[in-house]
Amino acid sequence: MSVRNLDIGQLRTFVAVAERESFTNAAEKVFRTQAAVSQQMQKLEEIVGCALFERAGRRKRLTTEGLRLLEYARRMVLLNDEAYRVVTTRESHQSVKIGACVDAVDTLLPSYLEICAENFPNLSIDVKVAQSRWLGSALRKGDIDLMLDIVPHADFEHLLLRTSPVAWIAGLRYRHQAGGSVPLILMDHACPFRSSMIEALADAGMPWHSAFQTSTLAGIRAALRAGLGITARTVEMLAPDVRVLDPQVHLPALPAMKFHLYWRSGAINDSAMKVLHLVAPR
Repeated sequence: MSVRNLDIGQLRTFVAVAERESFTNAAEKVFRTQAAVSQQMQKLEEIVGCALFERAGRRKRLTTEGLRLLEYARRMVLLNDEAYRVVTTRESHQSVKIGACVDAVDTLLPSYLEICAENFPNLSIDVKVAQSRWLGSALRKGDIDLMLDIVPHADFEHLLLRTSPVAWIAGLRYRHQAGGSVPLILMDHACPFRSSMIEALADAGMPWHSAFQTSTLAGIRAALRAGLGITARTVEMLAPDVRVLDPQVHLPALPAMKFHLYWRSGAINDSAMKVLHLVAPR
């Protein structure tokens, strides 16, 4: 029996369709048009000589043969990607210095670093966590190569990594007093959350007072758990002992926060450029 070669690109698209159960949704993942995805799957079915999908309403469901192929397709795609990285990755003695705001440390930064480690295992990454003013100065002077921040920096090149909803949150011990002054847990320095809370309450004509101030996010969490007051944070900060306040409290809505990645135009080293391209739109 003659054996035909399976195309890795087609298998990658096949896995995407299997996972998303839709040619249209798979097209977004593999950066192709819906028509191109459909054409790829037709060619793959011609090669294997059987139908791989069947309709289930609007979804694409795998046939028995499709399910059998899926396990091999995933392994082949992973092996292809691993082989490519091994052959093309060069040893780098140049570290990439990333500056990050406090709010990115346990929300966006871990997943970003995971992507970096998977694609460039030999790259040395140095992370510095600081306030926005220091981060902007450090990037301008070249002390860091890339910067993750929620504060806008108009003088740098940037791309949007994530937009996160912001909610009023409190610890389980907190009991809201309707009609009273709102007890805020605040950072003791200027930050987007602090100004956003104060502006929103002022616009709504609601009195507030500082119940607790701290310089760290750990301090914010501690005050929340102690029930000292409420604060505003992105939903990623929610935990079993931190909850979103009931809508019946009638606090004003808050704008979402945007996490951007910044760099200096024309002054970025090759290693930092590789890291940047991992999340840049293609």
